[in-house]
Amino acid sequence: MDKRFTDIIELIKRSRNNAIKAVNSELIHLYWNIGEYISKKVELGEWGQSVVKELSQYIKTNEPDIKGFSDKNLWRMKQFYETYKGFPKISTLLREISWSHNLAIF
Repeated sequence: MDKRFTDIIELIKRSRNNAIKAVNSELIHLYWNIGEYISKKVELGEWGQSVVKELSQYIKTNEPDIKGFSDKNLWRMKQFYETYKGFPKISTLLREISWSHNLAIF
């Protein structure tokens, strides 16, 4: 590799990594918010398993390009929120790791 251009390659790589981290953080934030929403609906007795399944089907039918929102994943988002809601410092740190790593932790 030409030494004259290695700094540019490093800038590109660093920016790519930063973009991936930003996207991941936003996804974890989304999953947290969805988990919180579902948790509160269930807690109030407004939602149960059938409603979450309907939500999953609704997303799949009306937004077929949106993936990853099966009823199983939606329940995981609820579990994620409920597991860490009492630990604000930890929940902030969890936004720095991938969803699959979060699932492995709990």
